[in-house]
Amino acid sequence: MKRVSFDVEFIFRASPAILYQFITTPSCLVRWFCDAVDINGETFTFTWQGADEDAEMIDDIEEERVRFKWVDADEGEYLEFRMYKSDVTNETVLEITDFCDDDEVNETKELWGSQVKTLQIECGG
Repeated sequence: MKRVSFDVEFIFRASPAILYQFITTPSCLVRWFCDAVDINGETFTFTWQGADEDAEMIDDIEEERVRFKWVDADEGEYLEFRMYKSDVTNETVLEITDFCDDDEVNETKELWGSQVKTLQIECGG
């Protein structure tokens, strides 16, 4: 199965600073992204339903971009969160780049939509 990248965008009322906290701190990540998270240096161990997945934080620009590389991912694959203020509307935009099998793009986008809906509630919009 061919792996492809895709981007999804979401609008927030919360500032990039608040979003950054929800993407990088364990106490916030467990509120919307995973069941548990442990950080050891640059390695994040995310837990979902008892299964652990390790990711290395390979890029971190505070309040702008966070990029993770899953330990077991194919070469060149990553999970990236970019956040910025729209010049036109002054709303915060969260862009997510992820990878999946080419026949799972719609389902994976729906999953991100559900996760981000929880994030929006948790961080106040």
